Amino acid sequence: MLRIKRLDIFILKSFLLLFVGTFFICLFIFMMQFLWRFVDDLVGKGLEMTVMGQFFFYSALTLVPAALPLAILLASLITFGNFGERYELLAMKAAGISLLQIMRPLVFLVILICGISFYFQNVIGPMAQEKLGTLLISVKQKSPELDIPEGAFYSDIPGYQIRVGRKDRKTGVLYDVLIYNMKDGAENAHIVYADSGKMEMTADKQHLNLLLYSGEQFENLKSQNVKSQNVPYRRESFSDKRSLIEFDSDFNMVDANIMSNAASTKDMIKLQSSIDSMVYVGDSIGRQYYRDVRNSTYSLGNRFTKDDSIKIEKVDITTINVDSIFEATTLAQKQRVINAATSRTESLKSDFSFKNYTLEGNDNQIRRHKIEWHKKITISLSCLLFFFIGAPLGGIIRKGGLGMPVIISVLMFIIYYIIDNAGYKMARDGHWVVWSGLWLSSSILATLGIFVTYKSNKDSVVLNADAYTSFIKRFLGIRSTRHMIRKEVIIHDPNYELIPTKLKELTNQCQEYLKTHKLTKAPNYFKLWFSVNRDNDIKKINEKLENIVEELSNSHSATVVNLLNNYPIIPTAAHLRPFNIYWLNTIVGVILPLGLFFYIRIWIFRYRLTKDIAQVIKNNEQLLHVINEGKNL
Repeated sequence: MLRIKRLDIFILKSFLLLFVGTFFICLFIFMMQFLWRFVDDLVGKGLEMTVMGQFFFYSALTLVPAALPLAILLASLITFGNFGERYELLAMKAAGISLLQIMRPLVFLVILICGISFYFQNVIGPMAQEKLGTLLISVKQKSPELDIPEGAFYSDIPGYQIRVGRKDRKTGVLYDVLIYNMKDGAENAHIVYADSGKMEMTADKQHLNLLLYSGEQFENLKSQNVKSQNVPYRRESFSDKRSLIEFDSDFNMVDANIMSNAASTKDMIKLQSSIDSMVYVGDSIGRQYYRDVRNSTYSLGNRFTKDDSIKIEKVDITTINVDSIFEATTLAQKQRVINAATSRTESLKSDFSFKNYTLEGNDNQIRRHKIEWHKKITISLSCLLFFFIGAPLGGIIRKGGLGMPVIISVLMFIIYYIIDNAGYKMARDGHWVVWSGLWLSSSILATLGIFVTYKSNKDSVVLNADAYTSFIKRFLGIRSTRHMIRKEVIIHDPNYELIPTKLKELTNQCQEYLKTHKLTKAPNYFKLWFSVNRDNDIKKINEKLENIVEELSNSHSATVVNLLNNYPIIPTAAHLRPFNIYWLNTIVGVILPLGLFFYIRIWIFRYRLTKDIAQVIKNNEQLLHVINEGKNL
């Protein structure tokens, strides 16, 4: 019992050290990606370090749940990859400890991390999202920092275009200053040119104090006569001129309530409450719209009085020919009727469009709140699912370090992100039910985790490239050839007295097999798929052939060994049905295109088997000749 406890501590220590490192690396990567989205809103605003610190702090809090699954996947891959590479995993299994028992202490740790992730999303995340959203809106509303470039027009001051030829950064003096004041419109622009000047902010940071030297001002005067061809202007020369330009450069935080209705700023209780409220409001609006239609809001009856409506109800509408009445009216009356119908149709269309927009907006908000409710569970659960993928994969690939595990982690996370984003968009746009879109990625991860954990626990070769290569070769009918060489040390020599008898028996079996099976003839399609006959004869022939090859491989004769390489490797099942399950073969036979494909494949393999058996008979004769002559044996 003590040994298991020490092993648990060893596994936990190995995982925790890697998890802490990979978590901060993943968090840093996500923060850089997040910062890149808002870099245009942050650069050039002259923000204080406290504001930037708040931005990074709140963004880090919101990105913790996203970084945890990737960190767990990468840490588990590296941990179990290191165990496999250093043969520690093999030693644990040799001691009778299964993979699930090795993973057991980490499962409890990952479940704890899932709880922490859920706490961040349900408690800390909404508060951080509210603070971060408020901060981003405030930053976007802040005016840019006053940094006028040399030789280019500066247009970040509303209503002004300023150009500076040269700046003295030590004294702050501007030279060759040109200012366009277009607050009264481009046609009434005030143009100021000065040889030099200075700019500085007022104490309240609400205005820009401008002091210019040795310059001129040009101003268009509004013409009193609209038909006048000439517009007078005023020119003013000055030695020094002082003016104030309105320019709010201070950072003002907006009201925090601006983010109160966002779904990302609510916990699960508030989300459910908001969903219930919006569902109730939507149902109320829908019932009211339904009552409006039922009460003839859009019918012609509301144009008449009660008495007129009664009279109309007594008239049999089917006896009235509307077309004949329309044709009997004058042209002016027709025009009035058409205009009235068009106007009413457009009014109804506009009314319906507004009502449809109202209902769709409410449904969209309901879906967004439901998405946030489900995401708090799915993202937390993904930590556990990624662990059950990463740990078995690490035990299978048996490669530690930051090479193969990083590649697999990135590929897995990209696949997860694509599936999760696709499900999210389908749920957001209303094409799928919300829960089906949000739980799509989790269901796929769970299936993959169960499969990989089962294969790793059974020491399967699920990621062995040789196994897949061998399967592809078998499917395509590609066979390997024998590569036998003469052995330097031989313990048991072949029994050359019995070998000829065995070769003759093998030849007789092969000839009998060719006569009875008629492999070159096309097989019966229905009998092929719906019968349960097995070809045990070819298995016996192949077994006897391999025994002879194994015995003669100990021969001192290079001629005998070379002749053994001429024996083909016989596939004993390629000429039969592709599957061992009867009902699966029946389905393949019923699906005609698939059945024809395998039928032609089987026919080709039957013909090749005929050639293989003929080669065995020929090679037997050559071996008999060499053995009977007794040369080089």
